[in-house]
Amino acid sequence: MFTKSTASGNSLPSRYFQGIGPIALCYVVLMRNGRKPCNDRVQEIMDLATVAGMILGVGAIIVAYLMEGGSLASIFQLPAVMLVIFGTFGAGMITTSIGTVRLIPDYLRIAFRAESIDVRETIERMVSLAERARREGILGLESYLPEAPNSFFRKSLQLLIDGTEVVVLRGILETELAYMEERHRRGIELFRKMGGFAPTLGIIGTVLGLIHTLANTMDTTRMASGIASAFIATLWGVCSANLFFLPVSDKLRHRHLEEMANHELVLEGVIAIQSGDNPRVLRTKLLSFLNPHERYEDQYASSR
Repeated sequence: MFTKSTASGNSLPSRYFQGIGPIALCYVVLMRNGRKPCNDRVQEIMDLATVAGMILGVGAIIVAYLMEGGSLASIFQLPAVMLVIFGTFGAGMITTSIGTVRLIPDYLRIAFRAESIDVRETIERMVSLAERARREGILGLESYLPEAPNSFFRKSLQLLIDGTEVVVLRGILETELAYMEERHRRGIELFRKMGGFAPTLGIIGTVLGLIHTLANTMDTTRMASGIASAFIATLWGVCSANLFFLPVSDKLRHRHLEEMANHELVLEGVIAIQSGDNPRVLRTKLLSFLNPHERYEDQYASSR
């Protein structure tokens, strides 16, 4: 445990090297990206950007505090933590339904997992399906159903195999996407709101602490210490909002945009297959979903 006493050997250099651990760990994690991990399961679950970003943010605050001579023990106060965390979740629960609250573990799993959507792989899937449909007909795609990567892809392919007309097919899938967007929005908004509640709960904790200190302390020395402790709740509120709730909300929005773009690509692909478009024309159409430099690389590779 860190203390302010220099007699115990906890000098400024010592505090610095003890506090630099989180940032050093963050650097090591980032440098390992792209190499074979020692634990494949962890690599599959944890998102490097999310984890490393939180370690870097928290580590910067800890290192700065220790370099100023602070003690970590002074900021870990259970009443302040309870007020901010439980108060924030309580306020967030008021703004939404119990069904959305039950999905909080799923939202966190989505934010912290490293599953990435490869748009180019989806394009290759759609082009391969288009080529098979030209050779074997639409019914020849039925054997591909068990290999569909997600439920939306599977539903789109099933509607295509069932011979659904283009207008009806587009209407069904666009409705599916609209309701999917609404479901995603609930989680994004919940964490965004909690990011707004947390600093306010921290201020409430600080006010309560000041009231208690000023009402029960006559010694000015102890009063100064009590006032300093009262501001710990504000610290927890601001840090939890800007290093957890708001970043998680933005990460969920990022995942949502990635997933929606991929589903829209699938929608356009099945519409093109149903319309009988040439596979090369389909590839050109779907490449518009990529960034320009990625699009040109794929066109060059496909022309070789």
